[in-house]
Amino acid sequence: MRDQTDAPAPPTPTPLPLTASEPPPAAGPQAASAAPVPSGFGAGGGSVGRVAGRPRAWPRSFADRLTTPLPGVRAFARLAREGAFRPGPDGLRGIPDLPYEPAPLPAATPGAVCVTWAGHASWVLRTGGLTVLTDPVWSRRILGTPARMTPVGVRWEELPPVDAVVISHNHYDHLDAPTLKRLPRDTALFVPAGLARWCRRRGFTRVTELDWWESAELGGVRFDFVPAHHWSRRSLLDTCRTLWGGWVLTDTAAGRKVYFAGDTGYGHWFAEIGRRHPGIDLALLPIGAYAPRWWLRDVHTDPEEAVRACLDLGARRMAPMHWATFVLSAEPVMEPLHRARAAWARAGLPRQDLWDLPIGGSRTLGAPPPCPGAPAPARRGSGA
Repeated sequence: MRDQTDAPAPPTPTPLPLTASEPPPAAGPQAASAAPVPSGFGAGGGSVGRVAGRPRAWPRSFADRLTTPLPGVRAFARLAREGAFRPGPDGLRGIPDLPYEPAPLPAATPGAVCVTWAGHASWVLRTGGLTVLTDPVWSRRILGTPARMTPVGVRWEELPPVDAVVISHNHYDHLDAPTLKRLPRDTALFVPAGLARWCRRRGFTRVTELDWWESAELGGVRFDFVPAHHWSRRSLLDTCRTLWGGWVLTDTAAGRKVYFAGDTGYGHWFAEIGRRHPGIDLALLPIGAYAPRWWLRDVHTDPEEAVRACLDLGARRMAPMHWATFVLSAEPVMEPLHRARAAWARAGLPRQDLWDLPIGGSRTLGAPPPCPGAPAPARRGSGA
């Protein structure tokens, strides 16, 4: 959770079409696209027609978006005193049991959604004719963290051409510079407010940065940036200088919706996201890196909270993530999966709607049935 790093600065990108969605209830009308977006507001109100990819002015800090204050000196002193940074020997014994079953990516058919878990918060998501990576981390090791417990579930060479990448926030286990360097520099990147400069400095030319409740479209997919209960930092001097959040990806033809939470604690935003984006077909929700609870409750959901978040969202299915990859906290490594399954069962939810994939595993959600009254496809041999 506590990350450090490098900083940014830009050239000019190729625009992508952008449409701004409904602003948050408290937001008043915003200034023209060249004006700064006031911190604490979604920039939806006056941003219709704003060109995606164009450099934008942002507030110096997004600290007023924090759900709860960041821990202070006394909390750090308590953590150091307790020494609860990693699982004990018993908790690490579960590493050989972590689910790892890499397999070829299934075919993606029109109108269907296919998700493959590469590990941690990295998914290969195929929807609306696009291949999208979420928070791609293909590195074996990230700064300040032991090496991966499990390999990446999809070899880089086996990926289909990547059309777009979504980034939830700038912590090292979600924004991995060595992985992004593998991508063509004209890959479309969708990032939180304030993060485009970092991407452009690394040569990316199609970067769209969004505020909460804004959206952009690429091909047949709409990308909505939504709030999360988290924070941002890559160095000692840039705390909350860039925004954080999750993404709702919608196949605009089929209407299929996938919510990618990124990194988040539990709180009121889930119900609001569900209200604004009804009919989410699949929620990719974090279940790990939650202990000790007093330290991580505000920024990481535990398994029970993830199930509650799925219900708040009104999502039909849940796929757990953010566990089984890096040792980031003190819970036993297999505990998140056991607790998520138990919480799902206690909630009385259908077992088949919990997509508890192994790393490297895939599931496909077929194309939705045609609307009532739509002409049925002709059957072979029917003479039609």
